[in-house]
This record gives sequence, structure tokens and C-alpha cells, in this order.
Amino acid sequence: MTVQGSVKRVVATEAAQSLLAEIRADHGAVIFVQSGGCCDGSAPMCFKAGDYTVGSRDILLGDVEGAEVWISPSLFEIWRSSQMILDAGPGRGAGFSLDTGRGQCFQSKSRLMDEDELAALESD
Repeated sequence: MTVQGSVKRVVATEAAQSLLAEIRADHGAVIFVQSGGCCDGSAPMCFKAGDYTVGSRDILLGDVEGAEVWISPSLFEIWRSSQMILDAGPGRGAGFSLDTGRGQCFQSKSRLMDEDELAALESD
């Protein structure tokens, strides 16, 4: 497979883009933090920009419609060869995430990238 254009570590479905637009209309700029488990499972958490302090070691995966998506170093090691797909579907949301109580929640899915895509990431 020949990779055309830039490969992204994170992309969003139309459902996620729609929920993001709704949340931005209420709260303005937001960021995402991919939870690594424990209390909130592995849900992508959505916070108003400035309400969450990103750790000095956290890794910026990319952005979705201009909203940064962050992940911890240990979780990045697990996801290193994967593309994160930010999706949305029926649910309650998690913890303090801004999708809570909307009847829809963000979900993270992934797919393994092939060797050409991984090489393209390294050359960017």
C-alpha cells in the first residue's frame, strides 16, 4: 500500500465531530485526554481548554477539528502502532467529561497501522 498525504495518529468519525460541535457551542475550546483505565475505563475525556492540566510527559497524539488529543506515555507505548478513531455513540459519558449527560458519549476505537503508514509517521 502506498500512503498518500499525511498519516494522522488520531481521526474522528462524523458522529464524534457532531458531538464535538455541540459541546463547543456550549463550552468553547476543548481538549481530549485518553483515559488509561481505572475509574473511567478507557474513555476519551473531553475538557474545556484550560480546565485540565496536561502532564509534562503526556504526548500530543494530534487534534480533532482543532481540539488537541493527549495520551500518557505508558498508554502511548501500547497504542504506538495504532491510529485512534474518536467516535461517539449512545451513552452517559464518564466522570467530568463534557459529554456527560448528553445521551451521547465519546468512544475511542483503534486500528493497527501498516508498515507504510508507520514509516510515513516517522518521516513527518
